[in-house]
Amino acid sequence: MTLTPVITAEVRSVDEKASVVPTRHIVTAFDEQLNVLHGMVREMARLAGEQITDAVAAITDRNADLAGAVMGRDAQLDALEQKVEAQVVRVLALRHPKANDLRVVIAGLRIANNLERIGDFAANVAKRSLTLQSQPEVALARSMLPIGRAVADMLADVMRAYDTNDAEAALAVRQKDADVDRAYTALFRELLTYMMESPTRITACTHLLFAAKNLERIGDHATNIAETLCFRVSGQPLDDERAKDDDTATMTVMPA
Repeated sequence: MTLTPVITAEVRSVDEKASVVPTRHIVTAFDEQLNVLHGMVREMARLAGEQITDAVAAITDRNADLAGAVMGRDAQLDALEQKVEAQVVRVLALRHPKANDLRVVIAGLRIANNLERIGDFAANVAKRSLTLQSQPEVALARSMLPIGRAVADMLADVMRAYDTNDAEAALAVRQKDADVDRAYTALFRELLTYMMESPTRITACTHLLFAAKNLERIGDHATNIAETLCFRVSGQPLDDERAKDDDTATMTVMPA
């Protein structure tokens, strides 16, 4: 019996094991790097959600300390976005991901950018609240609460879709943006009417208008995240344009 076939088989087996081990190592390392990326994105989303809730509370409760806290925490989101960018560059340079893996990495970068912008808008709301506290109180400030809750819920829902890779849930978040637009338009109309009836409240109402617009823009960025998730899952951009119900650009209010 010749030993050549046996030796050849053993060498082939060793070669196969040698090729499997580094491949498995590469896959594990890539997964670990993705987990780091996902962890930073989730932390950004958690902070952004807190920023929204606290910024709205700073307006409705006329709480200067809370407003200052929101403005101070904005730097944390900025720093996290920079870490996400660095991690994405590291993954692209070391792993050269393709197809779905590449979409996952690029989606993380896009989502982080949207979360950072959400933080900026929340900080702007908090800044407006400080000016409002020096003005006569406007009862319509309480109308900020439903819009704030709506956009905070959109962010929470879209991040759950992020965790589960659920394109249908992301689409449901996208559809809620029109509800936020309608709520913002209704508040815009109320504030314009109120300013005409009470000119002494014009300054306060103007700052409320800007704060409400910031919340509406947060809804837009939550929708951007939803669309990015849909692309991450399917690899295809959405065919239809998102529904928009913000009519404030053409709205006029006539005196009674």
